[in-house]
Amino acid sequence: MTQLLRQLSWFLTGCVSLWMLAYSAPVHADAPLSTLTSAPVKLENFPIEYVIAPRADMSLSEVKSLTFVPYQSRLALGTEAKSVWVRFRLHNSTDESRRVFIHFPEAYHNRAVGFYELNNGALANRVNIKLNEVDQHPNMVREQAVYSTEIGAGDTATFYVHSWSYSHQWFAINVYDEKNSRDALAGTMLDIALMVGILLALIIFNFLLYFSSRSIDNVYYALYLISGAVWIALSYGLLGNVFDLFGNVALQFHLSLMAMAAFLILFMTAIFDTKKSFPTEHKVLSALLGIIVIDFIYGLFDIVAALSYASTIAAVMIVITLSVGVSIWRKGHPLAIYFLLGHSFFFIFNALAVLYYKSILDFSYITKHGVGIGIMLEALMLAFIVAYRIKMLEQVKASQEQLRIEAQTDPLTGLYNRRYFYRRANELLEKAKDQEIPMAVLAVDLDDFKQVNDTYGHQLGDRVLVEIAQLLRDSCRSQDVVARFGGEEFVVLLYRTSLSSAAAIAETLRQQVHGITIAANKAEDLQVTVSIGVTDVDLNVSSIELSLHDADTALYQAKGEGRDRVCVYDYLNDINLAPDST
Repeated sequence: MTQLLRQLSWFLTGCVSLWMLAYSAPVHADAPLSTLTSAPVKLENFPIEYVIAPRADMSLSEVKSLTFVPYQSRLALGTEAKSVWVRFRLHNSTDESRRVFIHFPEAYHNRAVGFYELNNGALANRVNIKLNEVDQHPNMVREQAVYSTEIGAGDTATFYVHSWSYSHQWFAINVYDEKNSRDALAGTMLDIALMVGILLALIIFNFLLYFSSRSIDNVYYALYLISGAVWIALSYGLLGNVFDLFGNVALQFHLSLMAMAAFLILFMTAIFDTKKSFPTEHKVLSALLGIIVIDFIYGLFDIVAALSYASTIAAVMIVITLSVGVSIWRKGHPLAIYFLLGHSFFFIFNALAVLYYKSILDFSYITKHGVGIGIMLEALMLAFIVAYRIKMLEQVKASQEQLRIEAQTDPLTGLYNRRYFYRRANELLEKAKDQEIPMAVLAVDLDDFKQVNDTYGHQLGDRVLVEIAQLLRDSCRSQDVVARFGGEEFVVLLYRTSLSSAAAIAETLRQQVHGITIAANKAEDLQVTVSIGVTDVDLNVSSIELSLHDADTALYQAKGEGRDRVCVYDYLNDINLAPDST
């Protein structure tokens, strides 16, 4: 009897234990609870549970049997978690029903999103959104999926949210009342729009630079910016927000990531001129470019498979481009240090984003937006490189221009020298022949200049030469050519000028020289005079040299007649003065 009672006691104890276990199991299986009070509803980081489903097509009843993991409402589960279910409960503790809005902000990059509402364990409502068939879906508000429901006073509702992604799984679940829901929808995309806007401004600026400079690196940089802007707009929902691009159509735009890498490499080859200056580095970059192009072409046929290789290729690309940048920097290229700085920003922030996508780092603005921030910082640094290179090219151009000026001008007076005069005068002679334009030549020489140097020194003589040069420059037109031929001799080519007009100009110059007064010392002022020979240019000759000879002949005549005068070349008189050939 005692043994029977003992066995009955064990049996009853086992039954009670089984009953308690059965009773407590649903309680343990309940989702985390968040309570709604009379305060505004704005749940953006609240307790949930999630599970990675082995199949994307599992039913809700199948999902319920899976083991959920406690977490917060911001998830980053990496590339292996294609199908994820989230569950949580909301309890309305007020005396009135409350309308709540459940937001899924990252719906734009998914295949599908599902909302399931249970009341007292029974399915009360279900909304499935297939992003490939999302046209005018009432629960898609721009880039976000939004589910709204009414929770009665004192009631508790359980929600399951299904996220089925193409590649990596990261998203947030937010719960709002109506006002906060409107604010959340209105406040999204401002930072992303700002990023894209800055990139668009840089794109326009660089195309304008290309049209003015025809430098191919501006084109590569602009195409890099376009690819980066498309990728940022895609990855953070701006394409869905503005253009309603979702599903497989939006997925194709992920090719912009590979295009961005390709154009960055092309920019490097152009900005560093690797083909000529760094042949080894050029071969490495060319090989890397080939791999990226192959994956890009593969992506045109199978984007999902191509993207599976993209993260590995991107990591290799970053390592190789950094290594090439270091190599070029060690070889002394001045722009390499700036490229390394910008590319390091890109590497650091992309690394943070990758660690977030793989669920190694927790959610934060920087980890979520790391790729976009990295692209922006690198783009700005590359813009600095473009501007710095333009400055370097302008300095080289200015230096070359200075050398050109020095090669064709007299260093003392700043007038053209003999070499330039002959080249320019002969060009004008050919033009004058075609259009029958009259020209004349003045040969100008300072009178008794040797005596000025001997009496007052070469420093004062140089001042006299500068004053005469300035007078000639100011008195002539832009189409005329004024040159110093050496010593105290100057030559002026008067374009579109007859002989009579040239003689009048020469006389005016002679009289203006009288007005030049230079202080020789405290007690004495120096005045100088000039003799000028004038001749017209024979348009039938092949060179300006004959006209210069005739002007010199007239100049010697002026010197012989007492200086400080103008003489016009007389062809007949020159024949009479010539020595007898017999």
